[in-house]
Amino acid sequence: MEKIRLSKRMSELGLCSRREADSYIEQGWVYVDGAPVTELGTRIYPDQTITLDRKAQASQQERVTIILNKPVGYVSGSPEDNHPPAVSLIKRASRWKDDRSAVRFTPNHLKGLAPAGRLDIDSQGLLVFTQDGRIAKQLIGENSAIDKEYLVRVQGNLSDRGLALLNHGLELDGRALKPASVNWQNQDQLRFVLNEGKKRQIRRMCELVGLKAIGLKRVRIGQVRLGALPEGQWRYLAEGEQF
Repeated sequence: MEKIRLSKRMSELGLCSRREADSYIEQGWVYVDGAPVTELGTRIYPDQTITLDRKAQASQQERVTIILNKPVGYVSGSPEDNHPPAVSLIKRASRWKDDRSAVRFTPNHLKGLAPAGRLDIDSQGLLVFTQDGRIAKQLIGENSAIDKEYLVRVQGNLSDRGLALLNHGLELDGRALKPASVNWQNQDQLRFVLNEGKKRQIRRMCELVGLKAIGLKRVRIGQVRLGALPEGQWRYLAEGEQF
């Protein structure tokens, strides 16, 4: 059996991100088979038992995850071409009045807060920001299987063959796309459910079957729904709420 880096194994097990693992190791908060490990780069066998100190667990519990209803015109990450970043909407005044979370907003909740996934500038809807590496890995890790639901307003004529291709049979950038679930929501709006997220994937899929996507809104990620959250406002991921 081959040894692997402790930080990598911790990430594989969903204990934390690799960066968080290195921080915990440096602080002496990681135990392998009951013994503390403090040296970065330590390698272990995959079947060894890893546990976290209570201080690491407490640190994780203090991290927040935020659900934002991103409007059109905001970018998911860093500012681009004078377009503001969506994180700029996360402030005390724009917190949804019906947020059920008991968490009190503090400026510390903006430190290390990063988007776990993206919505392009012309799209709106559910965007997740988190300080928690475990949630980021769950949503955007290479092995993530969490599906995402979109409502897409389209122009053009879609044949039965085209609808079948949207569900399975298209490729982008020379690679076949994973099977999707695509059906009509109403006469000019399609419902897409995907578990992958290539750049501008839905818009490009529509173009391949002769459609133009003129409006795109993400309404669900896994078990978390946008619901009645108003555009431009945000809420905390509730206790017990999971993707």
